[in-house]
Amino acid sequence: MRHILSAQQYKVEDLNRLFIQADKLRSVRSLPDHHGKIVATLFFEPSTRTRLSFESAALRLGAGVIGTENGAEFSSSVKGETIEDTVKVVANYADVIVIRHPLTGTADRAAKLNCVPIINAGDGAAGEHPTQALLDLYTMQHELANFEKSVVVFAGDLKHYRATRSLATLLSLYPNIRLRFVSPKDLRMDTAVTKLLSERGVEYEETTELQDALPGADVAYVTRIPKEYFPSIKEYEKYKGVYKFTDQTLRLLKPESLIMHPLPRVDEIDSSIDDDPRAAYFRQVGNGLYIRMALLDEILSGREK
Repeated sequence: MRHILSAQQYKVEDLNRLFIQADKLRSVRSLPDHHGKIVATLFFEPSTRTRLSFESAALRLGAGVIGTENGAEFSSSVKGETIEDTVKVVANYADVIVIRHPLTGTADRAAKLNCVPIINAGDGAAGEHPTQALLDLYTMQHELANFEKSVVVFAGDLKHYRATRSLATLLSLYPNIRLRFVSPKDLRMDTAVTKLLSERGVEYEETTELQDALPGADVAYVTRIPKEYFPSIKEYEKYKGVYKFTDQTLRLLKPESLIMHPLPRVDEIDSSIDDDPRAAYFRQVGNGLYIRMALLDEILSGREK
């Protein structure tokens, strides 16, 4: 049984296989038919892109979809049911369960039950978001001519953002990539990630200044400051708007660079940038559909490792 729980479970050969399948799914007219299979989406946090892209991916593959968004309000968890009991129940109805939950480690708890394959769609501020990282990496490989020697800048709240944590983990598989982390000192990248980078010989630097990191970058990966992960409005306001991408910021980037964002954005990327060919964030969203189709096809076809 193959669970998708963490970026750390992937090797380069796994990524290559997945990306080849995603390419096939975006180009063929006759898609795999998983009629009769069911994907359950259990989202205990609000979501738009992740939930809808998984549901769209399942439907395009011929599978049915069941589930609920904002499960803490609309499911039996409001009555005190454990995640273990919820998964045991839903496993009777579905062939795959996609889970997003505010508590770190929830997807791991679900996977230990060995009922059906579990896909981690985000688990807490200290957890991971592996499928977001997969689609981000896929986007970089698609759009950069010399991806494996690229310079990638992460800018924003790197402490709370699980997508950046998972993506940096995947990028650690490519030793010639260089990473630059831009964040306030209190919102730095998780030391477990920087330790992994060091162990794998990946060069990285940390700074608080955006203008120091952007020159020469091939990718600027921007994140919002996630209000929901701060203990108070006062603490959030302290960091809100700390890094902003404007037309002036673009002058620091190369003509062929990419600007990426997991979305949703707040005010960190000015909408005037959207028409710039370097703005890849809406193309990123589209790539998420094909990556999630490839993941579901692999699991529903029984080709998982």
